[in-house]
Amino acid sequence: MLKVGLTGGIGAGKSEVSRLLVECGAVLIDADRIAREVVAPGTPGLAAVVAAFGEDVLTADGSLDRPRLGSIVFADPDKLAVLNSIVHPLVGTRSRELETAAPDDAVVVHDVPLLAENGLAPLYDVVIVVDASPATQLDRLVRLRGMTEEDARARMAAQAPREKRLEVADIVIDNDVPLERLKQCVRDVWEELVRRAHRSQE
Repeated sequence: MLKVGLTGGIGAGKSEVSRLLVECGAVLIDADRIAREVVAPGTPGLAAVVAAFGEDVLTADGSLDRPRLGSIVFADPDKLAVLNSIVHPLVGTRSRELETAAPDDAVVVHDVPLLAENGLAPLYDVVIVVDASPATQLDRLVRLRGMTEEDARARMAAQAPREKRLEVADIVIDNDVPLERLKQCVRDVWEELVRRAHRSQE
């Protein structure tokens, strides 16, 4: 098994790269999706979030009001740290369960937004960073996700600087390019990952 950590700044296009890697044959473990699962209604995770932030972070149907919670924590590093201390251990446990269930010869891609921030690079055989300029990130967040520029800049500022992400990269995928170029780049990266996986099996 080859364990790959995939990360990138918000708006860099990491989700598109992870989708393309799955098309190539990767087993994807998506930390963001797991993070939503562990705070679903009725979970201990959601109960802990409500205990920390109050009933105001719930919607009328009792689920987590993610935009409201986001507006609270991304403006306050201390509150973000509290949220991360609740969610990250739960995500880690579930990620390990999914990894254990993957085939022995799999290329397992962990999609981890905060890989650099949390010093997680040593956990993986290969770290891939999806990179885009801050201007590109900002444009995508405002134009494609409908964020205000102020909210987008706050989200970007809450993450590690671009340079810190690039420092931990074994492979960098440049996503300031047209989609066709990105697809070819991901195919090339996949071939390299398969070669590494085979070497690790020898």
